[in-house]
Amino acid sequence: MKRIGVLTSGGDTPGMNACIRSVFKTGTDLGMQVMGVYHGYKGLIEGRVDYITHDMVENKMHKGGTVLRTARSSAFLTEEGMQKAVSVLNAYDIEGLVVIGGDGSFRGAAQLSEKYGVNVIGIPGTIDNDMGYTDFTIGFDTAINNVMNEIYKIRDTMRAHDRVGVIEVMGRLCGDIALWAGVGGAADLILVPERPMPWDEATNILVANKLRGKLTSIVLIAEGAGSAEDFCEYVRAHSDVEIKATVLGYIQRGGNPSAFDRVLAAKLGIKLFTESPVSAATANHAIDQNVLAALKAASKKYSKKYNVTYFSSSELYGSMKSENDLISDATEYNFNIPTDRQLYAKMKYEAEVAFKDELDSEDSALNFFKVLRPFNVYGKN
Repeated sequence: MKRIGVLTSGGDTPGMNACIRSVFKTGTDLGMQVMGVYHGYKGLIEGRVDYITHDMVENKMHKGGTVLRTARSSAFLTEEGMQKAVSVLNAYDIEGLVVIGGDGSFRGAAQLSEKYGVNVIGIPGTIDNDMGYTDFTIGFDTAINNVMNEIYKIRDTMRAHDRVGVIEVMGRLCGDIALWAGVGGAADLILVPERPMPWDEATNILVANKLRGKLTSIVLIAEGAGSAEDFCEYVRAHSDVEIKATVLGYIQRGGNPSAFDRVLAAKLGIKLFTESPVSAATANHAIDQNVLAALKAASKKYSKKYNVTYFSSSELYGSMKSENDLISDATEYNFNIPTDRQLYAKMKYEAEVAFKDELDSEDSALNFFKVLRPFNVYGKN
């Protein structure tokens, strides 16, 4: 492969620039030409393609956002839009496309592969941390640290007025931002979509806090668990608790990426060039690994089946063959798709347990088996 393209799609996330830099540096070291696609799939359709240069990525690793810009594209969801995208890739002789983004970006990548045979690799970049089979997505660590900083400020002003502060954070289907920032920021109540808490129960907790003299509490609510303002209205209607709502919004996605996100982005940008299409995390290291054995225990749980190569929290795509010592022959397995996050969590747990004994004691004590990069090469091998 002599020329590849890279794009950032969907919502921006801190660490995308570090990942672009890593892909460019590694690709050029291997003798490849690396082209950037501006404004995601929208730009791909419109032919906004140019060579990435050293000047573009120098002194950008520490910056948020993305030098390639990003966008959402309804046109790309159509057959005509995808055909235009493929024609642009062919016109520029781009043999493989690297997509940095979240679940929607990966679905688009899968379509390019399955329908048109495009070689595609996805790198998980989203602050929501809602991508399947990865401990952390690029940008998540920065987002939760951004939220924690705001918790401290809001707690100060709430304490001055003896009020309860409700902070709404992003996360429609996944409450990881609320959970991690809430635990790290010592929130009194955390509401997430995965384990819904009835609002009357949450109100009773706040009332109980007030009765025992704790007049100030901090509540973190993921957007998938309801809006902060609606929750405040409910509490006011059913108690005498004084309560105020704050929606953090895009503050969570901005700012310089943390050191963790920069290093994670660099690792993933390097690993996509290895021979094995799957990367794993054991302890705190990105390594090449085969996911088939880890998933085998969960393969009969669900009804809809695909051949595994890419695993998100909602879908499995493609096909992959095993050369792992745990599998005697190169074999393709069919796996079932979890229909929602609860089923996915169960599948992930079973896979971790199934693989636990295969790891050395140090690694298994920390992480068991986690696939750090939920993406593989699609299409032509």
